[in-house]
Amino acid sequence: MIKLIATDLDGTLVEEGTPNLNPEVLDTIVKLKQKGILFAAASGRQYASMYRLFEPVADHMIFIAENGGYVVCRGRQIECRSMKREILEKLVSFMREQTDCFLLVNTPRRAYTETRDPDFVESLRRGYKLELEETEDVLALEEPIVKAAIYCRQDQDPVEVARQAGELFRGELNVMAAGAHWVDFVGTDTDKGKALESIQRLMHITKEETMAFGDNNNDIGMMLCAGESYAVANAREEVKKAARHLTDRNVDDGVLKILKRLL
Repeated sequence: MIKLIATDLDGTLVEEGTPNLNPEVLDTIVKLKQKGILFAAASGRQYASMYRLFEPVADHMIFIAENGGYVVCRGRQIECRSMKREILEKLVSFMREQTDCFLLVNTPRRAYTETRDPDFVESLRRGYKLELEETEDVLALEEPIVKAAIYCRQDQDPVEVARQAGELFRGELNVMAAGAHWVDFVGTDTDKGKALESIQRLMHITKEETMAFGDNNNDIGMMLCAGESYAVANAREEVKKAARHLTDRNVDDGVLKILKRLL
């Protein structure tokens, strides 16, 4: 019997970088809880962005934000895994050297960017609904950094950028492609899978009682922690190989169709 469901957002439950959530998902979350099934949204997005998306049912679910760096339930922090300062300094230096990329760092409260591109900043605020501030120097921030990311333009493959960066930061950071344009950087003790394992231990739920959905490489760790794992039809091939099952594309409500079978 399934007791815990975890699903990625961008590219899996919603269209990449949009707030376009099928309202039926909200009703389904409540009905799942009534049947004793917990629902967790797992994303590279910040908590504030995720909360806005699910606000009507926020007290009925768990948020795995920042690719597992920040976990919240009913407004209460469950986990917060921040980067080590010396590694963060090395990472920001690397990010600043990348051409045709935008830099972003996330704290538990908000995101910060050194970018002065107004279109990029507006797209983050409008599409991802980020709490975002512009700053001259992200290294001057005193808040803990739970995730850093670079946004790759159309001519760059985030999987290839992640591969190269992963070699550079081997043993220091967990580097992953996330979404159609993003490369995310978190501590080596951080990913969606580790966050999901923490929830399983806390709630005394087994792998076999867990279901997970994803589309991109940063979802694989989470899917390996679930006895029932689904890749949406638009997922990367690596994710399809890691999943036990396939479902329809995100734009065709592939996740919702499987959730409704549990009701």
